[in-house]
Amino acid sequence: MSLPLEGKVAVVTGGASGVGLGIAREFVDQGAFVVITDLEQKPLDEAVAGIGPNCAGIVADVTALADMEAVYEEIKTRYGRLDAIVANAGIGAHAPLGEITEAQFDRTFDVNAKGVLFTVQPALPLLPPGGTVVIIGSTASIQPPRGMGLYGGSKAAVRAFIRSWIQDIKGSGVRMNVLSPGAVDTDSLRNALGMAQGADQVDAAVRLMGEGNPTGRIADPREMGKAAAFLSSNASSFITGVELFVDGGMAQV
Repeated sequence: MSLPLEGKVAVVTGGASGVGLGIAREFVDQGAFVVITDLEQKPLDEAVAGIGPNCAGIVADVTALADMEAVYEEIKTRYGRLDAIVANAGIGAHAPLGEITEAQFDRTFDVNAKGVLFTVQPALPLLPPGGTVVIIGSTASIQPPRGMGLYGGSKAAVRAFIRSWIQDIKGSGVRMNVLSPGAVDTDSLRNALGMAQGADQVDAAVRLMGEGNPTGRIADPREMGKAAAFLSSNASSFITGVELFVDGGMAQV
């Protein structure tokens, strides 16, 4: 019995930690060969070692077009093909209106919007009919909490990208979708909670976040991986242009 992603070559940006790492692990478990990108060599090496031989890492900055073009040239040389892209790399800036700086605006939209463009556009010549693009959005695209207007705006922007891009590539056979997580139990979330509330309060804070969710918990990174794998597999062959909320129902209540 074949695996859902067997034989596919995939790229996951920001794949050395958090949601990206969970997606990369799930893709490999479902049969794909995965190339992860991130900003630093050491975390990439550690992630690749943890995932196993069906994973490789390339240092690249998604905001630098030359970096991403080099990634795809390397993939073309090594593997001769590319079947799936997961544009996961992203950052969050927290500041309420009245305190937002130009630097925060520029960095947030550089990574979360321009970085998505530079991840997708130069890859198009490599994607065959049946190829897929999954952009990692956020429930903040429709429900941004106080102080997260920049982050929510950048994630709403990529939702608009997809609405237009599926028309731009009509007839190519390539599908594009947005996967929007809610709270995910990652090291970065726990570190942020630790800085805000103290290390001894992290577990309690995570439980409290989960209690507000219809499922009674927050997500595991591998659950984002399962959803991204579905959108990258033939099981979703007639799904394109959607924003799939993988948030335990929080965006619906």
